Amino acid sequence: MVSLRFALELSGMLVILFPEIMNDWNQYLSDYQYFMSSEKSLSTNSVKAYSHDLSLFIRFLHYKNLEISPTEVSQKVVLNYIQYLNKLELAVSSQARILSGLRSFFNYLIIDDLIDSNPADMVELPKLRRKLPEVLSVADVEAIILAVDLSKVDGYRNRAMVEVLYGCGLRVSELVSLKLSQLRLDIDCLTVVGKGNKQRLVPIGDLAKNALCDYLDTRRNIQIVKSGNEDFVFLNKFGASLSRISIFSIIKELAFKAGVKKKISPHTFRHSFATHLVEGGADLRVVQTLLGHASILTTEIYTHLDAAYLKSTINLYHPLSRLNGKRLK
Repeated sequence: MVSLRFALELSGMLVILFPEIMNDWNQYLSDYQYFMSSEKSLSTNSVKAYSHDLSLFIRFLHYKNLEISPTEVSQKVVLNYIQYLNKLELAVSSQARILSGLRSFFNYLIIDDLIDSNPADMVELPKLRRKLPEVLSVADVEAIILAVDLSKVDGYRNRAMVEVLYGCGLRVSELVSLKLSQLRLDIDCLTVVGKGNKQRLVPIGDLAKNALCDYLDTRRNIQIVKSGNEDFVFLNKFGASLSRISIFSIIKELAFKAGVKKKISPHTFRHSFATHLVEGGADLRVVQTLLGHASILTTEIYTHLDAAYLKSTINLYHPLSRLNGKRLK
């Protein structure tokens, strides 16, 4: 109900009270969208998300009868907006995302020399509880891979997708957009295009490489391909590139067949890839590079997972663990 209340409060049905000011906001929003897509190289989905969050702020200004242009927004207005979201009991993660989007917009205005300081900079982000992602065990991964029916027409494709997701730690968007021209199998690597259109070279192990080659040889190279999809690696039965939703469905079906009870998605294989590397002793900087994280802080979540693993090992094998927290007298 929280999201419904929020939608009703800030819906597009609000009366536009200040048409001249609204024209200013629309122009700035249009310019900002162009900046995000052309200069920041953000994906279409990211541009839409930032634009949506900014439009909510604009509607809030109308809701509060605040006749101010983008260059007149003060720190107090931004703070009032965040407090308003708090009163609506909007999820803390959503509040943090919205505030981050506002900061991005006002930073753009600074770059364009339209304002001198960012009114959202000194507004404190809501405290976020760090949620550890679901991780598969090696046995879980093996069970899911073995659940693939290779006698079916899409069997080799599905096995290759799971092997590449887990063996290379790709995002689902990177798997969907993977091209034949990005395969560097002669040097056991893939050229992956990640967030912000950034390229990285990702090694591919023997199991994932063999599964990928089996798919290319048995199905992909003989399939009739829809025009415009010739370079995509993973195709559906119509010869077009697979959608993210299709891959989600395939993964859920395989997990069910394998008897894996955890709530998983394609991204779970990426988390498992990173976790198993850290547990095996891989340097965190190396894991950061493999995952394509811009900041090491994003990768550090896997040290928390590793800490839990190490603690369980101590509890299992250290002699003092048998004392159950009580020192013998």
